[in-house]
Amino acid sequence: MFLRIITTALLLGSLNCELYAQNSVTLNVNLYPIQTLVVNPSQKVVNLEYNTREDYSNGIVSEQQDHLTIYSTGGFQVKVSTETAAADNGLLDNITVIPTSGSNPLNQSHVVYTNKKINQDEQPIISATKGAINKNVNISYKGAGNDALIEFAKSSTAVNHTYTVVYTIVSQ
Repeated sequence: MFLRIITTALLLGSLNCELYAQNSVTLNVNLYPIQTLVVNPSQKVVNLEYNTREDYSNGIVSEQQDHLTIYSTGGFQVKVSTETAAADNGLLDNITVIPTSGSNPLNQSHVVYTNKKINQDEQPIISATKGAINKNVNISYKGAGNDALIEFAKSSTAVNHTYTVVYTIVSQ
């Protein structure tokens, strides 16, 4: 009887081992590059107001804090250009875009900021060798001084020159 119990236990134990099964699955994690660039919604209109003699003489600066928010999975460039009016006559040659660190800045050891005059050609103003997650950049729009814009003003009425400034982010 004892022998039957031992034999039965051994048989059931070996059956239990035979009932064990294993299988596998392949898990692919696909990471795609992403670049997004957002202009602060409350700063979609920027004005350079020349109201006084000093404005024409010294120039005007409109500082836009945290104007751009950048998300990029790898190195990138931010470029600036404009859609100019046919009758621009060189006014944009007197406007400079100046990027600086925002409140949540890019890693300073991996970024280069470059001031650029606005024109129709895309020009890099920010170059970064590493990615950025929701990093901010301040942009200052600087209008020339030295009376450079006098020739674009009329003596009797205010003149408004409107341009669409375009920021583009590309991977590098």
